[in-house]
Amino acid sequence: MEIGIDTFVETTPDVITGKTISHAERLREVVEEIVLADQVGLDIFGVGEHHRKEFADSATVVVLAAAASMTKRIRLTSSVTVLSAVDPVRLFQQFATLDGISNGRAEIIAGRGSMVDAFPLFGYDLKDYDELYAEKLELLLKLRDSEKISWKGKHRPALTNLGVYPRPVQDPLPVWLGSGGNAQSVIRAGELGLPLVLAIIGGSPLQFAPLVPLYKNAATRAGHDASKLKIAVHSLGFVAESTSLAMEKYFPPTQAVFNSMSKERGWGHYSRSQFDDSCSPEGAFYVGDPETVANKIIYMQKHLGFSRFFLHLPAGSMPHEDVMKSIELLGKEVAPRVREEVARWEVDNEGRVEKL
Repeated sequence: MEIGIDTFVETTPDVITGKTISHAERLREVVEEIVLADQVGLDIFGVGEHHRKEFADSATVVVLAAAASMTKRIRLTSSVTVLSAVDPVRLFQQFATLDGISNGRAEIIAGRGSMVDAFPLFGYDLKDYDELYAEKLELLLKLRDSEKISWKGKHRPALTNLGVYPRPVQDPLPVWLGSGGNAQSVIRAGELGLPLVLAIIGGSPLQFAPLVPLYKNAATRAGHDASKLKIAVHSLGFVAESTSLAMEKYFPPTQAVFNSMSKERGWGHYSRSQFDDSCSPEGAFYVGDPETVANKIIYMQKHLGFSRFFLHLPAGSMPHEDVMKSIELLGKEVAPRVREEVARWEVDNEGRVEKL
């Protein structure tokens, strides 16, 4: 059971002070957060990709590389790479380089992204949304499987027996597929035999349970060993010394983020009651003291069967010291509880299966 953090490196105004820190300062903070996550025993740290003023994560691999030489154990991943708007050759080279710097700790989570800012920036047409993703995913997987490649597609010049370097330490370089719950995305991951990341940011995580057999059945039909495929979950949350303090600190920036999204997407006003529902035992957020957050991760793991959990932190802009404290509590208090209980439950469950 792996537990970690992912972030979008947001630089929105602080809801209390109204101040907005610079992109440069926030980037330096994130590197400190990755280093701390490594020190407190977390397993994975992911950095997203956006191309707009409110985020400083447009060059994901650079941020991860900055932390790679300052960390020893933690795995470093994109979360997610907007694959449709990037050249797979350059992407592979960048993450193979990160894999070398980190001595085999790099990963890619590929997805379509929930925002489309990258398309006009890099000259892609949204009408090619699905075609771009499918073609570039095919090329990325070929690149990681072969040192020299011949390939021809519609949206990129052909490759004829060309080598792509450097080669990564890991063979193969891990590539996960990210999904917001779209059934076709889940089936695609299963058919390709790729590990899956489910982004669960609203409703009840239990509503995602039917996607698990869908994913595994697709993998089995395609000839993959479904028992070896991994599922990860990405959800919003915040850990503090007490649940009341966590709720108090986390609600204002979360409300600001959701209301900002509401203006763009035509949603309604985000209320405190909606937030409280999301923080309830069966809601999508993991907010509370270490025991509360640990118990919720354990509960959801037993129902969804995931082997990796990402806590998305922070929501919007939060004080760096609060984020650092949350990371410390997640690593030192939440993660050990979860790992111990999940390991015990899996051993007991395996024993019951053997007796049957």
